[in-house]
Amino acid sequence: MEILLHRNRHRIRVRAVVAAALLAPLAACSSGTTPAPADAKAAHADDPVTVNVTPKGKQATAGQPVKVTATSGKLTSVTVTDAKGHKLGGKLTPDGTAWTSDRKAAPGTTYEVTAATRTKGGTAGTARASFATAQADKVNKVDWRPGAGATVGVAQPISLVFDHPVKNRAEVEKQLKITTSDKTEGSWGWMRDWSGNDRVDWRPKAYWKPGTKVTLNAELNGTDSGGGGGWFVRDYTTTFTIGAQQIVKVDLDSHQLTLLRDGKAVRRIPVSGGTPGGDKRSWRGTAVLMAKEGTINMNSETVGLGDAYDKMVDYSMRLTWSGMYAHAAPWNAQYFGNANHSSGCIGMSNENAAWFYGQVRPGDPFEIKGEETKGTVAPENGFGAWNLSWEEWQKKSALR
Repeated sequence: MEILLHRNRHRIRVRAVVAAALLAPLAACSSGTTPAPADAKAAHADDPVTVNVTPKGKQATAGQPVKVTATSGKLTSVTVTDAKGHKLGGKLTPDGTAWTSDRKAAPGTTYEVTAATRTKGGTAGTARASFATAQADKVNKVDWRPGAGATVGVAQPISLVFDHPVKNRAEVEKQLKITTSDKTEGSWGWMRDWSGNDRVDWRPKAYWKPGTKVTLNAELNGTDSGGGGGWFVRDYTTTFTIGAQQIVKVDLDSHQLTLLRDGKAVRRIPVSGGTPGGDKRSWRGTAVLMAKEGTINMNSETVGLGDAYDKMVDYSMRLTWSGMYAHAAPWNAQYFGNANHSSGCIGMSNENAAWFYGQVRPGDPFEIKGEETKGTVAPENGFGAWNLSWEEWQKKSALR
């Protein structure tokens, strides 16, 4: 009995000590003299979100992305709009602390920034800011081919010629987006245009497939040409369609021109090419029909041939910038199908020229061969890119 009683008393004492230990913290919390850690966090959970926007000011430097950052909270969305209502798209970081625009701020533009925020405690808010970029001291413009809505031949490149030099070629090329209905493979190539200006062309690896829909989006607004060439202050876009497959075969040795449509000969026409033995020889290789110019005045002095000719010519179809055409040449009738006796152009009868003019379209390739020619059409002399191999052409890209 004594042993059992002793053990019971011991249990009573242990329980008393435990009870006292459990009650002690409760007494301390009720005193109000020391804040709990949970209360400290709650006190700062709804601190306002601090938002920072760059660029900033009224004369900010253009050509850089818009960046929005948040501290003491996060961004849930960001909208950047210019004075014309155009929006800059962008992306948030996964943690919501930063947003960067996909496009660069353009010169001479005011932007309004609206950022939706959320505090660490979950309270939503809105922050607004604005900035303006300095005006461009020089503007670079673009002339492009083909025009919007055109239907062109299977060899037509997309060609951009710039008003001023482009030193930042890689940066510019990154902004040129080509979309095709059949994922056509192609590449950009830089060159000096016949006019002396910088130029970039996009050609497919092989001739286009008929029916292909093609769109160029040149998202150049806000891009610096570099080297004093000026800023681009607008975007450019064009959409066109590839027509039927038409290939013009020109054999200057047999003095014949053949129009092939979808691989089948439609008509064979006797012609006369450039006179052998001097500057009047024709070019060989692939020349692309640049334009149908109708009746024009042809003056030999404009192509460095002195006073060889000055006359009105019908059914004129331009093949190179250097002055090679296919056209009606009734004064040369005795040579059609027999000899090359022109000043470099491909001449034919009025009847054949009228028919042929009605069949072809800009972008159709003229594949010219012959022993007595003065060389191959260069990429910059019209649309001579097809005279380079695919590997050679790709090397002309600024991104290779």
